[in-house]
Amino acid sequence: MRSQGQVRFIRISSRLQLSAVCLVAGLGVVWTGAMGTMAFARLSATSEQAALLDREAKVTTAESRVAQYREGIDSVASDLARRQQFIEQMVEAHIGDLPNDRQQGETVSDSSGEAAQTVRKVSMALPEAGKLARIEADQLAFVERLTRYADRRSQMAMASIRRLGLNPNAMIMGNARAEGGPFLRLATGSDGSLDSRFKRLGASLARMDALENGLESIPQVSPAHVAYVSSSYGYRADPFTGGAAFHAGLDFPGPMGSPIYAAAKGRVSFVGQKQGYGNCIEIDHGNGLMTRYAHLSRFGARVGQEVDAGTAIAAMGSTGRSTGSHLHFEVRINDRPVNPRPFLEAARRVQQQA
Repeated sequence: MRSQGQVRFIRISSRLQLSAVCLVAGLGVVWTGAMGTMAFARLSATSEQAALLDREAKVTTAESRVAQYREGIDSVASDLARRQQFIEQMVEAHIGDLPNDRQQGETVSDSSGEAAQTVRKVSMALPEAGKLARIEADQLAFVERLTRYADRRSQMAMASIRRLGLNPNAMIMGNARAEGGPFLRLATGSDGSLDSRFKRLGASLARMDALENGLESIPQVSPAHVAYVSSSYGYRADPFTGGAAFHAGLDFPGPMGSPIYAAAKGRVSFVGQKQGYGNCIEIDHGNGLMTRYAHLSRFGARVGQEVDAGTAIAAMGSTGRSTGSHLHFEVRINDRPVNPRPFLEAARRVQQQA
């Protein structure tokens, strides 16, 4: 420190310096704590306010609904009618137009006449309940239209399965899988009963689901992108001996390393070598249906892998009993070979419609 032209030095002990540092650090901690406390308090207040607003919204919704019921049944019926209309619009927007007409051979009930009579009787006996009776009639009509939709989709799936030479009923029976879980009763009545029309809808939807799932598991995608088949299913002259032989599949010739695709969705059940087939992959499609891909140069799938139709699973080669690069493709039902050609024809129809 300078004083009267002279420089004087003030000595501060290390203890004093340490005390000053501690004081500054303490003040910093106190300030930080104060800021953190304020921020936490502000956050807590915001969270509590949000929770309070949420509770108030729920209470308001419940109270307003009770008020609507007290004011009269007409307003409630109007709300229910608008909800029913919303449901029907969403279903038709995402599924398509539901059928209104009845076709020959269909077994779906038609409650339109009975429902109209019920609406008239209820409206005469209890005028305030007339709108609710109309909503019930609309609901039953919607259920019956949805049932017709499910039945018609089932019929289309059955026709496609028959064109492939398979039995759709056997496919439904074979669609059973390991199932379980707690029992949760479905009911439409307060006494636990289930309206027969709703029960019919559930059965139709379950049948549609089983048939369409089975159809997806049927080979309908060409396993190789090639121009022609070099050897067909059935009788042929053996390429090595020249003698009569039975060919259990189709041969697709192509360049070495060309991609090989799964013909349908399923689970890879075998990856390895088989006598005569060389490198081979098998895919289990359920319901006793299996596809086999042979003479491969490279594997691209593993046992247990779930694959979709069109998934690349291997590369074309000439391993095993083979005279050149090609794919040997088989379709087998309960381990018996069937002609794959109808499946390839179905694949071409699918590609033309896409």
